[in-house]
Amino acid sequence: MNIRFDGVTVAVTGAGHGFGRAIARGFAQMGGRVFACDLSAEELAETAAGTPGMTTAAFDLTAPGAAAGWIKEIEDATGGPIGVLVCNAGGVRGQVNRPVEDVPEEDWHAIFDINTHAAFRLAKAVAPGMKAARSGRIVTISSGAGLKASKTGIQAYCAAKHALVGLTRQLAREFGPYGVTVNSVAPGFVLSNPATIKQYESYGPEGQKALVQGIALQRLGTAEEIANGVFFLASSYASYVTGQVLQVDGG
Repeated sequence: MNIRFDGVTVAVTGAGHGFGRAIARGFAQMGGRVFACDLSAEELAETAAGTPGMTTAAFDLTAPGAAAGWIKEIEDATGGPIGVLVCNAGGVRGQVNRPVEDVPEEDWHAIFDINTHAAFRLAKAVAPGMKAARSGRIVTISSGAGLKASKTGIQAYCAAKHALVGLTRQLAREFGPYGVTVNSVAPGFVLSNPATIKQYESYGPEGQKALVQGIALQRLGTAEEIANGVFFLASSYASYVTGQVLQVDGG
């Protein structure tokens, strides 16, 4: 299987580290014209270092008009629609497990803003171009927490990822008649960012051992393995796959 994205315009959010960095670099290495965004300009510079074909933009994706403005900038720069949109930005926003009665509403909304609302705004922004071109791929990064209770214990994160899965499936029905596929990758536990490392360390040796033993492959995954699932769903090999959630979790 030889997957290439030569000449394809690819937009990747949350590309400063972890999954997003692996996804953005991989698309660029396979010929894509990659546009990557994140909050951190410094991290984006590290992502782009030594990777030709990548343009970066540091901004807050949850700010009013930010998603639509970024997509317009890309379409203006390339003179055409987005070919692949990867909605990877997300996470727990530095929050920790607390009883629901102790969770401020602003913390609840902050997690939904980046995990669900940003994906909605991005899909809305790319829709006219993709529909007119009658082609395109949208891949969201959900989570095992979008299919069952979350190991984080964070109520908003679990609910937001469930909502993202629902949005993915609904958009697949809407975009399907235009030849555009919409799918999701649901990663398992990967030490891809400070939050997951902190969570893993909190389990202690016994909890870490139990976590790994509960995985069929008996090991944690890597960011590159999550990215591989994205590349498949964005490729021509997945031309008849839409509305699906690909669990990349080692079983």
